[in-house]
Amino acid sequence: MKMIKVNLGERSYPIIIGANLLGKVGKLIKTIPNVNSALVITNNRIKALYGSKLANSLHSAGIRTNFISVADSERSKSIDTWVKVMHKITRFDKGRGIAVIAFGGGVVGDLSGFVAACYKRGVPLVQVATTLLAQVDSAIGGKTAVDLPFGKNLVGAFYQPKMVISDIKLVMSLPLAEVKNGIAEIIKYAVILDKNLFLYLEKNLNKLLKLNKDCLAYVVCRCSRLKAKVVSIDEKETSGYRSILNFGHTIGHALETSASYTRKMAHGRAIALGMLCACDIARELDLLSEKDAGRIEDLIKAANLPTKITKISASKVLNATLHDKKIIAGKVRFILPVSIGHVMVCSNIDRRWIKKSIDKRIKQ
Repeated sequence: MKMIKVNLGERSYPIIIGANLLGKVGKLIKTIPNVNSALVITNNRIKALYGSKLANSLHSAGIRTNFISVADSERSKSIDTWVKVMHKITRFDKGRGIAVIAFGGGVVGDLSGFVAACYKRGVPLVQVATTLLAQVDSAIGGKTAVDLPFGKNLVGAFYQPKMVISDIKLVMSLPLAEVKNGIAEIIKYAVILDKNLFLYLEKNLNKLLKLNKDCLAYVVCRCSRLKAKVVSIDEKETSGYRSILNFGHTIGHALETSASYTRKMAHGRAIALGMLCACDIARELDLLSEKDAGRIEDLIKAANLPTKITKISASKVLNATLHDKKIIAGKVRFILPVSIGHVMVCSNIDRRWIKKSIDKRIKQ
């Protein structure tokens, strides 16, 4: 078991990484002062696979527990679902020190975090991450949100968990499509911060796709350390440093919105395409070498992630990009790579360059 600390003063918390941690969740949560009950927010698949084991762990620690399942879809990140969960926690809470447990991937984590942030102006949140994407990225850092029809994550709050628990054994039951969602975010971390991680992925991607235990443990620990460092430096994106984590997400989120949050444009697929569009813009501006752009595209291809946008019009993607919450003073902010392991924040990208990058990736 490894423990990585997110250093935020009195809001600091541990990321706990290891195999077979699910049976220890109750004891870990019991260390949070005054927590005696928990609402577990999950989806039906995770509940069927692991719900009884988590429930037993919580009950053994004396934690009164109730579950609520939401659909395993980005559409669960809605105001309607949030209201439904808020009604559930109100009925269940008996004033005994309740915590919210996010037991799932990014959708469950974002929704649960926003519930915890809002209920009684904030109750303890624990992220028990069950997907590779959540373990390397979304469970860490305190960004919570639900979506609106105009775009992703437009209603939310910064609200840090009390702890993040990443049991890599849970990742081994994931379908390949979910694994690739996580790999897209791992590639993101390598491009923005860690050329050695990029080299590791070039050499070990097949092992990662096959869910090799040692490979999983390495990338989850490495990405968790990288994100913990970024969040510790710039918790609420006030200095601009944390914005580097949005590499690939400007057009990526626009693609998800344009596809109405359906599975045909899952998060990892969208971010892979968004990273490629950002690389295309960086090439046009002569910021990124052809060699590094080629290596990034080759790694995305090797992960069997898309390099072309299908069944979505360029105009629809462009319009969704212009609704992105990262627009500042009327200008869309992009994170552009300048080399593998280094990026820069650009807030003055001409709309023509954005359109050109999208057009290039549209499958004819």
